[in-house]
Amino acid sequence: QVQLVESGGGLVQPGGSLRLSCAASGSIFGIVGMGWYRQAPGKQRELVATIMNGGSTNYADSVKGRFTISRDNGKNTLYLQMNSLRPEDTAVYYCNAVRGPIAYWGQGTQVTVSS
Repeated sequence: QVQLVESGGGLVQPGGSLRLSCAASGSIFGIVGMGWYRQAPGKQRELVATIMNGGSTNYADSVKGRFTISRDNGKNTLYLQMNSLRPEDTAVYYCNAVRGPIAYWGQGTQVTVSS
């Protein structure tokens, strides 16, 4: 089992920044990739960004140039630096880890972008 705990969400004005963190614990050996997903009210969960063990990253077009995903293996922590936030970034953000055939999810953290 892999446990994922997100933190760092909150209320921010348009144009502002937030950094999300995801602490991983448990059977983390064998995780091949991690990522961030988000789900806005009434919408399906969508990919935001992923990072593989080799360091390669992938971003949704809507966040390219504004969000940066990174990983501190020593701290077993995944980050999402979010800059130039927009109201349409409002959603619950979920951390994801893939280990073998299983995908693990955190409980989510709310990000609200509003003036």
